[in-house]
Amino acid sequence: MRTAVAMILATMIAIPLAAQDGAPPAPYAYRQLDDPAQEAVAQELMETLRCLKCQSQSIADSDASMAGDMRHQVRIRIAAGDSPEEIRRWLMDRYGDYVSYEPVMSATTWPLFAIPALLVVIAGLLFWRRFRRRA
Repeated sequence: MRTAVAMILATMIAIPLAAQDGAPPAPYAYRQLDDPAQEAVAQELMETLRCLKCQSQSIADSDASMAGDMRHQVRIRIAAGDSPEEIRRWLMDRYGDYVSYEPVMSATTWPLFAIPALLVVIAGLLFWRRFRRRA
């Protein structure tokens, strides 16, 4: 009896997971826009957005289903007249700053920009002080 219940529960969990992988891709995941100028803008933007599943590829290069969905969103928003920066901002609001290869200085990321500069200044002062004593 317990084995049958365990198998039923396992089946109930496995079926939705299997169905998610079999979903068809979004219409514009692998199809370009009809307008070559709009497709060029979309392609340029997609090169600067990171695939959240692969994390080492842009959404233009990735074959992950999530990247396909993001390509679809970029293309339909370009076709609707949104600017690349509006689309980037929307994706960053939705997925976080990590989605963009172009870092943005904000209240949470300013230390990433300031600390390297501070370390260079400190190293310069230490070298200056050390060589000044010898002279």
